[in-house]
Amino acid sequence: MELKEQPFEPTLSRRLGDVPHVSGLLRRLARTSDAGVRVRDWLLKAAVERGASHYRREFDPTLPPDSPAVSDEEIGIALCLGEHPFALDPLRAAAQLLSSPQVDAARLCRLAVEERCEPVLLHIARLAERFAPELEPWAWLRRHLAPRSVPRTDALPHWSRLVSHSGVTARGGPPRTDWLCRHE
Repeated sequence: MELKEQPFEPTLSRRLGDVPHVSGLLRRLARTSDAGVRVRDWLLKAAVERGASHYRREFDPTLPPDSPAVSDEEIGIALCLGEHPFALDPLRAAAQLLSSPQVDAARLCRLAVEERCEPVLLHIARLAERFAPELEPWAWLRRHLAPRSVPRTDALPHWSRLVSHSGVTARGGPPRTDWLCRHE
C-alpha cells in the first residue's frame, strides 16, 4: 500500500488557531440527509432553501432534498464546524439562516457548546449587536453563551459581509445598512 500526498486544505479551526473537533452532529447529518461525503454542500443548499437566500446559487441536482428531521439550529451549527475546510460562505449563510426569532436560542447555545462553535457564534452575535441589537437569537446568545477562547478571530467574517448596504433609499433617504435576516 502506498501513501499518497493529500492536498492540504486548512480547516476553520486551524485558521482560528484551534484544534479541529470531530463532530458527531456532522456524521449524524450525513446519514440523516443521505448526503454522505457531500454533507457540506447539502447543508448550504438546505440553508438557502430555508431562507438564507442571499447565498442562493446553483446546487448539484443530485444532492438529496432537505430533511424535515434536521432542525435549523443543527444546520446552522453544522455550517460553522471547525473541521470543515476554511470558507466564509457557509458561516455567512449560517448567520442569515439563524437570524430569526423562530430559532430556539437555548438549543442553539447547547449545540454550539457541544460542537465547539462558541467563538463563531459569539463573533456573529457581537456583529449583529451593532445593526440589530434586539434580534434573536443573537441577543440571547450574547447574554448566555460562555466564550471559549481561540488564539485568532481574524479568519471570521467581517461585519460588512453579514449586512446589506443600500444605496439611495426610497424617497431619497440616506443609504442604509441592514443585518441579513432569514427570509421567511
